[in-house]
Amino acid sequence: MPDSTAPAPPRPVTVVTGGSRGIGAATCIRLASEGHDLALGYVRDAQAAERTAAAVRSAGARCVTVRVDTAEEAEVERLFDIAAQQLGPVTGLVNNAGVTGPLGRLADTSAENLRRVVDVNLLGCLFCCRRAAKDMAAGTGGAIVNVSSAAATLGSPGDFVHYAATKAATDALTVGLSKELGPDGIRVNAVAPGMVDTDMHAEAGDPGRAAAAVPGIPLGRTGAAPEIAAAISWLLSAEASYVTGAVLRVAGGR
Repeated sequence: MPDSTAPAPPRPVTVVTGGSRGIGAATCIRLASEGHDLALGYVRDAQAAERTAAAVRSAGARCVTVRVDTAEEAEVERLFDIAAQQLGPVTGLVNNAGVTGPLGRLADTSAENLRRVVDVNLLGCLFCCRRAAKDMAAGTGGAIVNVSSAAATLGSPGDFVHYAATKAATDALTVGLSKELGPDGIRVNAVAPGMVDTDMHAEAGDPGRAAAAVPGIPLGRTGAAPEIAAAISWLLSAEASYVTGAVLRVAGGR
């Protein structure tokens, strides 16, 4: 018979950037239901972050919210420091923070927007991966999931080719880092969502963009944030223990 006095195994501690809304919020809630404690990073909407944190806690998980601009190295370091201090050794990372900037052709995109998209989507992802690699290698390993996009292969002409370029870089980072960190017991994968109905489109300047894309999606509908969260959760789980270097497309056939 199992020893009922044996201590329970430690709960996984996962950092989720961009965790206040959309895919990030759905991911936090899904992971909480599966036994993760969460460090929820957000850049602007404190009220949304606290709503998501409340849902996480109602699922029985611990959650700390941290305002962080992932494009800033010192802020990423602070995020991971707080996660370790308040929750324990970090075992998982979901690199979800991302921006598109306004929709439009590259020729009409300002240098300021180009820099911001590259800084958040690529440099911020690199900062988070670098810190997670250090922490996980010093512990018992872990798993990283980078949130890419179907835009990495579709290119998003006329919308945001610069955003698509950063997501293609994310895919390359995922493959290379998985090979680099495999010997340390760290798995690195990515999820590439297609058209998901979140407020990202309104922020980019076209709230009807998701609905307009439906005719070009083989499954005939947009995706929902919890569907992406399910894929992220699986890649973090023991069920995906032999999966690394994969880019899992969740795009309705696009």
